[in-house]
Amino acid sequence: MYKNEKDNNIQITLPLVSKNEDNVVFPLVINVLTKFWGEITPDDEISHRSTQYANHKGTIFIEGLEIIEKKFKLLSKIYRGSLDDLKKRLGQGIPLIVILPGINETIQFATIVTGYDPEEKRLITYVPEPDSFGAIPEEKFFSEWSQEDYLTIMIFPEDAQDLLKKSSYMFEKTNRVSLEAERLKIQGKTKEALELLTKTLAIIDDEKDNPQLLLMIAGILNEQDDEKCVQLYEKIIELNPKFYLAHRGLGNYYLKRKNYLQSKQHYLNAIDISPSRYGPIYKNLGITFLNLGNDASAKESFREYLQRVPNAPDRINILDFINS
Repeated sequence: MYKNEKDNNIQITLPLVSKNEDNVVFPLVINVLTKFWGEITPDDEISHRSTQYANHKGTIFIEGLEIIEKKFKLLSKIYRGSLDDLKKRLGQGIPLIVILPGINETIQFATIVTGYDPEEKRLITYVPEPDSFGAIPEEKFFSEWSQEDYLTIMIFPEDAQDLLKKSSYMFEKTNRVSLEAERLKIQGKTKEALELLTKTLAIIDDEKDNPQLLLMIAGILNEQDDEKCVQLYEKIIELNPKFYLAHRGLGNYYLKRKNYLQSKQHYLNAIDISPSRYGPIYKNLGITFLNLGNDASAKESFREYLQRVPNAPDRINILDFINS
């Protein structure tokens, strides 16, 4: 770790890991921190676990965390972080995984914060390329992180527990349950996922206002066309008005219910929070405008969709409409 005592500039050096080592059950960021803490990538365990997710395109964080906790003397915490906490951990030599908004076709992504430059007020992030790193202005970082309710994952060795035990980690229990439920849902066990989430919501009273937990429940109910998802999404927005995925979820729900005015408003709310975050939202907004009889705005939204998702499978049909 580099630390300049004069200006308090901190930057932790992490091992270089190829993007090709990213795996559905062992995300690149977990792989990097496993090696940072002196362990070797557990290829056999990764291979064994990944077989059941052959058709899944994303990553399943709870699998990776369970692997390192099972194979090594490493532990993890999944919690709602803050800038103060982030800077404190960096000062202790502990890099943190944070979840940030994606762009275009990616809804969100994970990165590792490795340092802080107080003079420039920038957060330093890991880049899996030689002699490279990212630098995000603190204000921009905080704004983007807020869209994910400051979701943070800390991986640390067992012998660091004493160093960390005096701190509190907001929503630690229910964030882990949310990741466990996400895995169940990916495995096709939606009923079991919903049961786990609702049971957790009932018994862990001091974490009942965790937006991550509420979002998982709302998402499942939304897929089941259950109107109870609306109250949950609205609760999330009350807790964190910048929670992009709650606005998008409401937009999707109202679109399915053909309530196009409400759908339009919630899509526009999400876009106002982050215009570049997720390209396909512009397609849904275009459909909404089309059903409201506003062809001009529909075409504008569809153009934005194709600009952000240039290889969209429905590109030809949408171009035909735009040019009509």
